[in-house]
Amino acid sequence: MSRVPNDRLISLLDEAGVSNKGLAKRMRDIAARRGEGLGTTHVSVQRWRDGAGIKPGTAAIMAEALSAKLGRPVRTSDLGFFQEAEQPPPVVIDYPASSTEALAKLDSLGAEGGDPVDQSPLLVADGDLNAAVLSWITARPDGIQADRPGPQRVGMRDVRAIRTAGKMFMELDFQFGGGHGHKALRQYFRHEVLPLLGASYSEKVGTALHGAALEIAQLLGWTAYDSGNHRLAYQYLTATLRLTQITDDRMFGGRILANLSHQANYLGEYTRSARLARAALEGARGRATPRAMSMFAAMEARALSNAGDAAGAARAMNEAERHLERAETTTDPEWLSYFTPAELMGEFCHCFRDLRHRREAQQHAQRAVDVTDPRYARSLAFCRMVLAQSQLLNGELEGALATATLAVDAGDTLQSARFQRYVNDFRTEVRAYPGNRAVAEFEEHVTQALARLEEE
Repeated sequence: MSRVPNDRLISLLDEAGVSNKGLAKRMRDIAARRGEGLGTTHVSVQRWRDGAGIKPGTAAIMAEALSAKLGRPVRTSDLGFFQEAEQPPPVVIDYPASSTEALAKLDSLGAEGGDPVDQSPLLVADGDLNAAVLSWITARPDGIQADRPGPQRVGMRDVRAIRTAGKMFMELDFQFGGGHGHKALRQYFRHEVLPLLGASYSEKVGTALHGAALEIAQLLGWTAYDSGNHRLAYQYLTATLRLTQITDDRMFGGRILANLSHQANYLGEYTRSARLARAALEGARGRATPRAMSMFAAMEARALSNAGDAAGAARAMNEAERHLERAETTTDPEWLSYFTPAELMGEFCHCFRDLRHRREAQQHAQRAVDVTDPRYARSLAFCRMVLAQSQLLNGELEGALATATLAVDAGDTLQSARFQRYVNDFRTEVRAYPGNRAVAEFEEHVTQALARLEEE
């Protein structure tokens, strides 16, 4: 039986400017990074062009390969293989109508556990996310239910204990990655924090208690994201966004939107990422400190840089700088203390790398490496990998390999899917130098380092 050519796939390959052999190699490389074997060849690609079917898992790898080549998201539904009914359904995230619903959602997520290494795709309908953001921006505060009857009376001592625990888990996240403490944090939140929110407390204690709980819930979402579980992270973050309405904490709500922007940017949803960052800026304007506004603007700059909007990215970077220059004029909450000039420099080096501004990328990455506090091990590892990529952009292959090797060695205890992606992206780039002995040695070094990490 004759087949009908897959016009949608053919059009995508033409747009990407990739040959059958080129696509096959990209797909094999992605599979290899996951530890999977994939027998795709140029012959396989030609058959798909001619109308042959494909396995869903292979289609997902093809979509990832084309997304990277085109610099924009490509879904399996864009490839021309499947009917809409065959596509995985989007994650339905109903923004909680009440704080009670939000708390119930967080409790259920803790009960379900969620595999922190589940890296299944996150597909969210724009309408669902837009509705959540609009609800947050326009909502009136719920208010604290103070002095209600209860079997337990909560005091500031309980709040201090939660904040101390949150600080400890945040330091673990910075030092060892999100995969290290996520499970323990989930249990602590569900069994030690959530019950206190339903207890009796004064309005002052209740406000402080909810603020401490927000920090733990946010960190649950962030550690899930860093571990590569984007579905779980998204659900934690959107439920936490609703909780900020209890005390009308617009600055922390902006932080959640900035986290969602960060995730969207990582997943290649650059337009969505920029919109979320702008929502954080506008929704928290007049209510957030300059340091927080700087962080929100930096997230917009990251998204616009990836989208190739150099002018917009420059404007956002300038805005972030101006805000941070005023940071010492106000008092910030403890959770924001990490966002220093060094952290902003790290965001900027990502921006210049993504804009392919070679000189600026290398200068900012080197400065970020020089000034980043080693206790922020993951941030330092990211900056080193961006420096390595920037050196590669400038034709400094040996220097790039040396920098990347240092990053891999220093980051060999990081349980971070994001860091592993940085390393794998660099490995893909240096494979443009086949037969180079230094590249081969680096590849072997990374393979051994990743194997050690898996054993631990």
